[in-house]
Amino acid sequence: MVTRKLIIITLTLLAIGPAPARASRPSQPLPFSVAELLRRMNRRSRPGETSPAAKSPATQQADDSSVWVQLSAEVLRDKIRGGLLGQLLGNLNGIEHEMKYINEPGNVQDYTPALPQGAQTDDDTDLEWVYIISMQRQNAIILSPDLIVRLWKEHINKRIWCSNLYARQLMDIGFAPPLTGSIVFNPWAEFNISGQFVCETFALLAPGMPQTAARIGLSYTRVTIDAEPAQTTQLFTAMIATAFMTDDIDMILDAGLKAIDRNCAIREIVNDVRSWHRLHPEDWRATRRLVKEKYSRHNGGMRDRNGYELNTASTIAALLYSGTDFVKTLTTAFNFGWDADNNAATAGTIVGVVKGYRWIMKQNWTIVDRYHNTTRDGMPTDETITSFADRIIELAEQVIVEQGGRRQNLNGRIVYRIRSQEPANVLPRGQRSELPLSNLADPRLRGDISPRLSAGVPRPVAGAKAPAEAGVARLRAEMELQLKKTIIDGGDGQEIAFAAYSAICLDLAQSFRQEYPEKWANAVGALNRYPKVVQVLFFHSPFPAGDRLRQKAVAAGLAEPADRAKIW
Repeated sequence: MVTRKLIIITLTLLAIGPAPARASRPSQPLPFSVAELLRRMNRRSRPGETSPAAKSPATQQADDSSVWVQLSAEVLRDKIRGGLLGQLLGNLNGIEHEMKYINEPGNVQDYTPALPQGAQTDDDTDLEWVYIISMQRQNAIILSPDLIVRLWKEHINKRIWCSNLYARQLMDIGFAPPLTGSIVFNPWAEFNISGQFVCETFALLAPGMPQTAARIGLSYTRVTIDAEPAQTTQLFTAMIATAFMTDDIDMILDAGLKAIDRNCAIREIVNDVRSWHRLHPEDWRATRRLVKEKYSRHNGGMRDRNGYELNTASTIAALLYSGTDFVKTLTTAFNFGWDADNNAATAGTIVGVVKGYRWIMKQNWTIVDRYHNTTRDGMPTDETITSFADRIIELAEQVIVEQGGRRQNLNGRIVYRIRSQEPANVLPRGQRSELPLSNLADPRLRGDISPRLSAGVPRPVAGAKAPAEAGVARLRAEMELQLKKTIIDGGDGQEIAFAAYSAICLDLAQSFRQEYPEKWANAVGALNRYPKVVQVLFFHSPFPAGDRLRQKAVAAGLAEPADRAKIW
């Protein structure tokens, strides 16, 4: 039984109203620091109706020149609960719209958020749930690669798709994160939206700390993604962490842009959507048409539908066209289409943090407090939305303290003093994508980090490019001798299968096959003894990277299976 710390406090909060309407402006760096942003917010006095969670947090200048953000326990809990519930509503209410509006937008007009049967596990929230419970049990925010693999093998075996499905099969032949999410080995990793839909809950752990939120998020999204999708993790975690501090959507977006690489494609996408919103401030359909014209590049196929381009744009548009109107935000995300539940979940998290749990519950929407486990083997079957949120609250306190903050009792009320952070890009676009997760983790966050993956891996080179070809060249130079040794000397079946698959991906298969034909034939046989790996390679790999990988595999002597089999 997990012990949960229940922080119960009663205090009177002043009600203030929503931010005045303002036109969206072009992307640009924040013209002042987070400290100044918070000071300006605290000077605002806006009468009106809102939840206690919308109140600007108190900010103090610490003796060591750090900026301290002070949040009461009540406000912190309200915002975390609101963020989780917003995510669940966006996800589960959005499923009926998922992948339905491709060529044309949807026409959802009357929408009332509801969970009449309670929430249920879905890959937009339940991967994070598995990690969150393990974080509690391990008393560590960053879990080791070996532990992550064990969690997937024990709990994450069905109701997974695309890059998650592919990474899970790679684990069976000995791959561990972040190689499971490398563009060299996982053909989904260069575009898949797991960088977005597996990050939101982790950002709730780091209120007002966008760099920490990004590091935590990347430690888990990079299990399945790489390159540009890793920038989406940093964009959205920074936005969610900043939403604890302001209800101004433009400021939240500016913080997100500060968290991504200056030259990444995500920046162009966000800038485009902001520009189109300024041109068509009352016509979201016009912006949706422009998004489709520029970023639908694969005839509406899975590479489009499941890609970061259209879905990042849709999420940003939902926020720009709706501000902090919760219902309008989710409705707009549904109508933009593509992977609509994913986009509504992310936008719902941001607005849920701003509005707060108590505001949501005051709307009298039908929401039953259950989180049914219908997908994850060996996980709790009695979880509720409240207990899920309690876990996040407990871990958020741990992160606050580990990052130099503190929990205090001030005149009988519990408050958190948070050492705030400027948003910044913690994983540049050109950094070594195959670096171990531990290199991203702040030492104060790190638990039992396995040294196995980090051995012999050079440190990143600032500004270096990281396309798939560069990754192949680097890893080939580092792995060739060991792979050849395994092919020649043999080993257990998993080691040989790992060597065969790696050699195919690293363009070593042809030379191994020519030099050691019998040994290579044995290696291909070992790989064939992992039929799910062969199935995802031939039948669950996306265009265009999957086509290239299949061509390499066939040239190496790996035959396409006669039939397509179910993976789960």
